[in-house]
Amino acid sequence: MKRSSRVRACATTTVGVLALALITGCGGEDSGKSKDSGASATTQAGKTAQTAKAATEAELEKLLVTTAEVTGYKAESATAEAKAGDSKGDLKVVAEVCAPIAYAVSGFAPGDEAAVVQSKVTQDAKKPTGSASASTDDVSDAEWQAEFAESMNIDMTFLTLSSYDGDGAEKAMKAVSDAVAGCAGGFSVGGSTDKTKYTKIASVKTSGFGDESVAFSATGEPEEPNGATGFTYGEVVRYGNTIAAYTTINLGKVVSGKPYAISAPVVKAQSAKLK
Repeated sequence: MKRSSRVRACATTTVGVLALALITGCGGEDSGKSKDSGASATTQAGKTAQTAKAATEAELEKLLVTTAEVTGYKAESATAEAKAGDSKGDLKVVAEVCAPIAYAVSGFAPGDEAAVVQSKVTQDAKKPTGSASASTDDVSDAEWQAEFAESMNIDMTFLTLSSYDGDGAEKAMKAVSDAVAGCAGGFSVGGSTDKTKYTKIASVKTSGFGDESVAFSATGEPEEPNGATGFTYGEVVRYGNTIAAYTTINLGKVVSGKPYAISAPVVKAQSAKLK
């Protein structure tokens, strides 16, 4: 499956807390006051969401997970690299409803963001365990290929943090959810230099972090006849008016055609900074 040359790489909603205000009084006049209080609280919560102010790029950059915060992985900011590559406008999606997924797997923010930053988080390389690591002269092709495949069996996660004004984050999440439901048959997306075709989009289990989350797998069309089918896994998680979008690639699994998942340690570590 071809990938773009630019693989791009907080306030929690108060409704739950406000609901506790309804558990006051019992019957008669007190009950009426409680209902009025509940209606007022709901209205206020809606106003708060509409007036939420997005974080700046500098503020988001400080929220990106670091190498010291996720054991076994190396985290590198990719914001500058992302700015030097294709822009969101360069991405052409055949089916507009599928655009939020295309954006997420390409390292862009899934909605109409006010600020965005990117990072690449790579799993540490695994030490060779087979005989191929000792001497390549006495190793069979099968042994060498097996060890080479194992050396590629590492997760590389492209992380995008984006922030939104008002209820933009909620709208972006709905658009992603609608895309997963409406693009099951796949779609094609092209950048300035290449084109990728996804033959299937499927919902998968989320990490459970954040105020809401959507996770999916994207099956890529093989580059060659009878070639291995590549999988890309994505998850989009909202924390107040900030969204974290994760896309994980494992080249070893892509080559073998075996399924895998979003790097759980990366999501957990990043979520800890966005609570």
